[in-house]
Amino acid sequence: MDTTLTIRIDKELEKLLEESSKRSGRSKSELVRQALKRQLSIESFQELRKQLLPYGEAQGWLTDEDVFREVS
Repeated sequence: MDTTLTIRIDKELEKLLEESSKRSGRSKSELVRQALKRQLSIESFQELRKQLLPYGEAQGWLTDEDVFREVS
C-alpha cells in the first residue's frame, strides 16, 4: 500500500523541480521519490562504512585505494 507524504519546498526548489520534470518527462513525484531513495541509500552506506571502518583500519586499509588494491 502506498503512502502519501506532503512536504513544503521553497519557490526556487519548486522551479528547479518543475524544470527537471519537463526536461526528463518524469513526474515531480517520481523525481522526488528517486532523490529520496538516493539520499537514503547514501546515508545507509555512510553509516555502514562508519561501522566497518575500525575493522578495515585494523587490516591496514586506510584509504579507498587500499581496499581497491586488496580486492582487485
